[in-house]
This record gives sequence, structure tokens and C-alpha cells, in this order.
Amino acid sequence: MIKFQLTFKSILLLVGIIFLFGQCKEDDKVEPANPTEASLIFPFENSECIGGTDTTETESTVLFEWNAGQNVDEYELVLTNLNTGDSTNHSTSELKIPITIKRATPYAWYIISKSNSTINTALSETWRFYNAGDAITSYAPFPAEIISPAMAETINTAANVISLEWIGTDVDGDIVAYDVYFGKTNPPEIFESDVVESPLNNVPIESNTVYYWKIITKDSRGNNSDSGTYQFKIL
Repeated sequence: MIKFQLTFKSILLLVGIIFLFGQCKEDDKVEPANPTEASLIFPFENSECIGGTDTTETESTVLFEWNAGQNVDEYELVLTNLNTGDSTNHSTSELKIPITIKRATPYAWYIISKSNSTINTALSETWRFYNAGDAITSYAPFPAEIISPAMAETINTAANVISLEWIGTDVDGDIVAYDVYFGKTNPPEIFESDVVESPLNNVPIESNTVYYWKIITKDSRGNNSDSGTYQFKIL
């Protein structure tokens, strides 16, 4: 009887040791490292891209390049035609990729860093550029980048005014003014013309209302660009 009790206690002790060892091993597990963002190289930001190889009369092939992020197995390049708003995705494990795009067209691009060990990703900065075209001496401004209110933003405020904020950029650096379209209808009507800087403050609003707005950017050569219409709601 005594021998059985000693054996039983020994088994319990052994089970306890195994459990503690397994718990320690579980605690020692290392979480996979997250990928870090790539840094963009080419095409340059807010520039005219003249480094492409002409493919057709309307298209050229541009070599997109970036610096490596850490803990990355694959990069996904997201490229947006700023005239149409259409985006394409291009995957590679390299630090460069050739893409055929429209000539005389503004684009935006950024890189998503991905890892096979985690679902977490990292986003690079977004750069804009114009892909060069024949005999173009003046480029239209880039479509204004809408900052606030953002698309589909819901704003809870007791104030009866709001500020509209955006960023305008241009290869030629000759932006002269902005036309602000704002209202309760889509498309919105002109609200204020020839605004010289952002933000536009003291824009009147009402509660429980959806608003639409957009920015037309104008340069000294008579060129202009349309940001596209954004909407937000005031609670």
C-alpha cells in the first residue's frame, strides 16, 4: 500500500514538471517580426518622369524602384491613374518592377511590404508624378489631395462652421488659385472661387446633414485639375 502511494506521488510530481516545462516553452515562443515600410526611389515625387522607354505613341514603360524594408518577403506596388482614379496592383519580391503606363498622365504610387510570417503589412509614403509626353511644356496641376473632412467621415460637432483642408501640388510650381465646390447635392455647386490657400475656414454647416465637396486646382497657364467629389456627414 505504501509503495503504491509513493509511486502515485512520483507520477504527480512528474506530470507537474512536464506541465511547467511545457508552459516555459510556450512562453519562450517568439512572435514573428513585422515587415517595415519601403522607401521610394523612382519615379521622383512631384516630378515629370522622363526616364521611361516609349512602348507605343500613347504608352511608355517605367522602371519603379524602392529601397528594401526589413522582414519582407513580397512587395505590392499600388499605382493609381489620377485622371481616371483607376488603380492596379503589381507584386514582386524584387526592389524594382517595370510597368507600362499612359504617357502625359499623372499617377500616384506606393508600396505595401508583406511577410509570409504575419498578416501585418507596412505602407510606404505615396508619391505623385507625371509620366512625360511629347512636346508638353506645361502640365496641369496634380488633383488636390483632400485632407479634411475625409471621404465618408462622420463628424460630431456642436459648431455651425467647419474648415475644408487640402494640399495642392504641381510639377511646374505655378498654381494660382483653387475653386471650392461645396453643398448638399452631388455634384456640389461652386462655393468660393479663386481661393489662394488651404484651409478654407468658417464654412457653414447644419446638423444631421450629408455634404459633398471637391477642389478644382488652377495654374497660370490655364490648366486645371479636379480632385473628385468627397462626402462627409455632420451628426
